[in-house]
Amino acid sequence: MAKARSLFNDLYQSTTVEVETATNQVTHKNNTHQANDLHWRVPVSGTVYGTALNYKGQLEQMGDSLNEDPYKAPPKAPVLYIKPINTFTPHQASIPLPDGEQELQIGAALGVVFKKTTTQVEADSALDYIEGFTIVNDVSIPHESVHRPAIKQKARDGFCPIGPWVIQAEDISNPDDLRIEIMVNGEVKLTNSTKNLVRNVKELIADVSEFMTFYKDDVLLVGTPENAPIVREGDTVAIQIEGIGTLENKVEAE
Repeated sequence: MAKARSLFNDLYQSTTVEVETATNQVTHKNNTHQANDLHWRVPVSGTVYGTALNYKGQLEQMGDSLNEDPYKAPPKAPVLYIKPINTFTPHQASIPLPDGEQELQIGAALGVVFKKTTTQVEADSALDYIEGFTIVNDVSIPHESVHRPAIKQKARDGFCPIGPWVIQAEDISNPDDLRIEIMVNGEVKLTNSTKNLVRNVKELIADVSEFMTFYKDDVLLVGTPENAPIVREGDTVAIQIEGIGTLENKVEAE
């Protein structure tokens, strides 16, 4: 955690900080600049895979509808989708509000970053394949169905803020009990915890890697909590995950 704390301290010093891709390293450039001159990069470069319906509260809210068309039954395996590279945006960059849209939905996700090829691993050894953890804002246009991939709603440019950095796996003692908060304009709008996951981190990696290979720097989102807050143009969104830090972005018209 020492690296993370030093990065936080740098935010309040008169220096420009560049966060290097896929590392926690920072480069101090010119101490004549102010803190608002900070330049951030997305700290990963692999594919980002999202997981739907992996919070118990989400399934509880859907209730009997999961037994009706088109679902027929609650999911028996992880429900996945992809946040493609066009969606990636760094800490403190703007989230674009597409033309014709009035609202966006904010999904706070713990991102698991892989350090090596991961395929058909057992849950007991799954943590050995993790490089670290980051914060991901799984932005989407509000929609209801998870039956079909919501590409138009979830894969817009800039719809996946990631960062500010990757915290090394050994610095997170228990990824299955991390407090998560979403704040909008400084007001807490959601509080939850990864202890409420349907599949915990190890189980999720094991279940997905059974049929799909992860590669170095790929990211698996463990899910987003229920009651995702709605934001509008001009709102500032901050996602805090215990032990990792704060990812902050502002919604601006596209």
